[in-house]
This record gives sequence, C-alpha cells and structure tokens, in this order.
Amino acid sequence: MNALTRDLIRLTEKAEKSADADSRFRQKIHLMPPTGWLNDPNGLCQHGGVFHAYFQYSPFNAEGGVKMWGHCTSRDMVRWEYQGTALYPDQPFDCHGVYSGSAFAEDGVMYVYYTGNVKLEDREDYDYINTGREANTVLVTSRDGQNFGPKQLLMKNTDYPPDLSLHVRDPKVWKDHGTYYMIQGARTKADTGQALIFRSEDRINWTLHNRVETEAPFGYMWECPDYFEVSGVKLLLASVQGLTGGVWDERNVYQSGYFLVGGDILDEYRLSEYRLWDYGFDYYAPQSFETEDGRRIQIGWMGMPDCEEYTNPTIKDGWQHCFTFPREIFVEDGKVRQRPVRELEERERQIEDVQDDAFSGLFIKEGYPVYDLTVDRISENRFRAVLADELVLEYTGRRFEMRFLNRNKSSVSAGRGLRYTELERLENVRILADVSSVEVFLNNGEYVLTTRYYPDKACVRVEAEGAGVKFNIIEG
Repeated sequence: MNALTRDLIRLTEKAEKSADADSRFRQKIHLMPPTGWLNDPNGLCQHGGVFHAYFQYSPFNAEGGVKMWGHCTSRDMVRWEYQGTALYPDQPFDCHGVYSGSAFAEDGVMYVYYTGNVKLEDREDYDYINTGREANTVLVTSRDGQNFGPKQLLMKNTDYPPDLSLHVRDPKVWKDHGTYYMIQGARTKADTGQALIFRSEDRINWTLHNRVETEAPFGYMWECPDYFEVSGVKLLLASVQGLTGGVWDERNVYQSGYFLVGGDILDEYRLSEYRLWDYGFDYYAPQSFETEDGRRIQIGWMGMPDCEEYTNPTIKDGWQHCFTFPREIFVEDGKVRQRPVRELEERERQIEDVQDDAFSGLFIKEGYPVYDLTVDRISENRFRAVLADELVLEYTGRRFEMRFLNRNKSSVSAGRGLRYTELERLENVRILADVSSVEVFLNNGEYVLTTRYYPDKACVRVEAEGAGVKFNIIEG
C-alpha cells in the first residue's frame, strides 16, 4: 500500500462517516453507496455462493470526480451490504480513475479486469480522443472479493490497432472451449463505434482475435460491451454513443441495447438491428453475469451521462444514482425478455389480489413507497396508471408512454418529460417501485421502461377494466 492509497482510504472513510443515511429519497431494495456518486456496475459475479457487485464510485462529489470501485455483497440480490472501497486509483496507469471492467471467477480465484484511466496535463492541443489520455487494461486478483493482490498492466493504447482513438475500454472476459476471450468497446479515429475481441491461453497475455462492427457506421463509441448466449440465442451488448436523427432524437442522449448475433462472433458473424434494453429515462451501461444455477443476470446503472434535460434533487443531500434491480434475461416465444430476479418473491407480502368480477376497473393504493404491482389479462389494450399524481403510464394508439405531467426540475420528474415504446398489443404490466425509482415491465418483460422520480407522497392509481391486479409490498 502506497501513500496515495492510504490517503484515499482515509478521505473515503471520512466522507462516508459524514453521509446522511436518512436522506429522504434513499432506495430500499436498489444497490447504492453510502454517499457521493455512483455509475457503471462492474465486476458482477457470484463467487463462493456470494453475489458481488462493484461500481464506479466517487465518494467526495455527488456530481462525479475521480473514480474508484465501491463494493457490495448479497446472498439474494435483494438486500445488499456495503463492504467499502475495493480498488483505488493509486498507480501511474490508473491514476485518474479505476474505470469499468469485469470479474471472471475460476478455481477459487476472482480475476478482475478493468480500464485504468489516465488524463495527461490540460493542454489546448489535446482533444482527449486522439491525444492527451491513456486507456490501460489492468488485471488484479482476489480470493475473497475484497482483498486484492498487486495490479498488473496488461495492455496499453500502443497494443491496440493503430486506427483506433484513445477510447478503448471496459473489458469483459469469458471462457470458451478452454480459451479465454475479452471484449472491449472502441472508437475509431474515423469516429465509428465497434468492439474488439482478444484471446488468451493464460488470462494474462492477450492478442487481438476479431473486430465486430455493423455494416454501416453506428454511433461513434460502443461502451461497456458484453457477449453471452441465452437458450441458444447469441447477444452482443453495447452502450452506444452518437446516435442522432429520426427516433434517436426522441430517446436518451446515449443508448443501451443489443444485437442478435448470427454465425460466430469469433469468426464470421451477422448482426441484427439494434434493440434497446430499456425505453425509459434512466438506464445505461448494463453488465451481466451467470449465476451458479445457470441464470443470466443483468444490472444497469439507473442514470444517464451527459444529460442536461433533467437532474436529481439528491445532489443537495450529497449523493446521486443507484443500480437497477437485478433482472433475469430469458427467451420466451423467441423473444428476449427481462424480469426482476425470482429472489424478490421471497421478500414480498401480498396486500391485494383483485381478480375477475371483483375488480371494478379502478385500483387505488396509498402509503406504500416500495411495491411490486402486476396488472394482467388486460382487455382491449385499455390501461392507465398514475404514480404520485405525476407519473403517467398509459397505452394508447399502439404506443406505451411513460410521461410526467410536470417537467419542471423542481417537480417529481426533476425535469423528465416523455419516453415511449411501440407495441402491437398490451397484455400485462408489472411495476416495481422503490422510494425514488420505477421499473415497468410490459408483456412478460418484452419491453421495459425505467425512471427515477421524487414523489411528495406514495400512491398509485390503476385503470384497467376487466383486468386482474396483484399488489405486493417488499419487506426486509
């Protein structure tokens, strides 16, 4: 441990001790740090039966700053216990941030790969795209997920193809037929996004194996790439920056989605059209992992970078952002879907179950800030819900909308306006609400919309004539 590490530990502990644990909008079932800023999920894995979630963390500034890795653990992915900061930016090759990466567990060892960020001195002739920064691939190992050995610099910008900019980052590692593969996101000097795939026989020495891109340029940067298979369906994930025009002007500043992969991503491949994971306001940089029982779990950042449209009032309380609730990725009827992890059911207590003739078409519940509400057997596509008298969820004209009635930054929306997705028919809606977030799953998770919100009171009103409604609260 060097002097910088010791000072960062001391300063982090001081910031956390002064944190406001009773801040009004702190979440109950969504992972968040004790103070400061959170963004990308990192190093997600199940190791020795314990779920580990690391995250980009700036404890000193609720609006960002130098990034380290915070660490939480869980036995059920519902209740998370904060374990402190696991990795600090304390080496020449990561001195401006321990940026995003992944964990690969094998033979009792957790191999953590991440991007070490370095920004050189502030000069007018540096654009920090092709000049003025470093993106270094770093490895560190652990047996318990908390205590790590020395950092190893594996690759730097001169080890990547020469036509790339200095934006190469976010390594994700997997193993296939005895060979290790690493995917990283990249931006070319021509400002097109793509993914790089490296291979290794020993987890340390890596060589470029393949480059993955769309036929026509698609965005200028692919962040936080991921690759996995579910029920024989191959998915390439990318958080894409630089999509403009048409429908993209009606969506978030950056997108998070996936391509279906035909053929072999390690050789000859075909990419489908790009499909979004989430059509709401607050969703970016998701990462997945496989549980010990074989499920594919994905967690995203419930936030959005570089967004001036809206804000979060918790900044004044010294913190900002959280993760989405963990979602199972599955395939049903040939469609990729998402649902909250099944462990949530063990924490739920049913308050209402109104079915068939007993339901008048209007359901109202007040006083519960954390709940899981399901509306099924929706007839004739008639559905409307209003949360906190301000957030409207409504299906109309083959379009499901999430919209706020008041877009003022001092309101429940904190500046958010309208997001939507097109769908032919609405069959069911599941609303997972926490103190300051809402995640809406449509048609058994075929579509999802996520938002933060800041209600003055906890209430929900549902209009869906002929449907069935189940309302569960979530207990500790």
